[in-house]
Amino acid sequence: MIEVIIKNSLLEAREELEAFMADPGAVSGIKAAAEVMAGCLSSGGKIIACGNGGSLCDATHFAEELTGRFRDDRRPMPAMAINDPAYLTCVANDFSFEDIFSRWVEAFGKPGDVLLAISTSGTSMNVLKAAGTARRLGMPVVALTSKKGKPLSELASVSIMAPDAPHSDRVQEIHIKVIHILIEAIEDLTSWK
Repeated sequence: MIEVIIKNSLLEAREELEAFMADPGAVSGIKAAAEVMAGCLSSGGKIIACGNGGSLCDATHFAEELTGRFRDDRRPMPAMAINDPAYLTCVANDFSFEDIFSRWVEAFGKPGDVLLAISTSGTSMNVLKAAGTARRLGMPVVALTSKKGKPLSELASVSIMAPDAPHSDRVQEIHIKVIHILIEAIEDLTSWK
């Protein structure tokens, strides 16, 4: 039985990746996102990333690869994930869970910075509110979502949408691939040595 689970899971993941690669909007979306992010960093801006659950782990991974290193040594790039538990629980308790990301964006974001908003469903209210705040502040929004993620896609300057899948883990698998490609592309587009 376990062998069937393993094989079916790998086949499902491959089908999801092939569907994503066949979508012409996928490559153009990644390219556009990389250009927006590289332009932001080259102009002295920073990237703020947010998401819930596994998407917050992806946002954190993105930020640590930029501030640390991806494959080769280089200067750190300014990126942060909204993941401080004291801050998150403070705002959730004093205001609401819907405000946890938008208040951070309002506190630290400035025109020309970029928000990376990650939501597999595209309907997470706290991510949507952060995207709305970022747009109001003059920050481009790069959305990582799925085809059904219309609310987030509509708020985004650039939207990268994984194919719809029966479970969010397949969408997250596409997102982490996109994140790694974005980092590699950002490094190529900037002169950070």
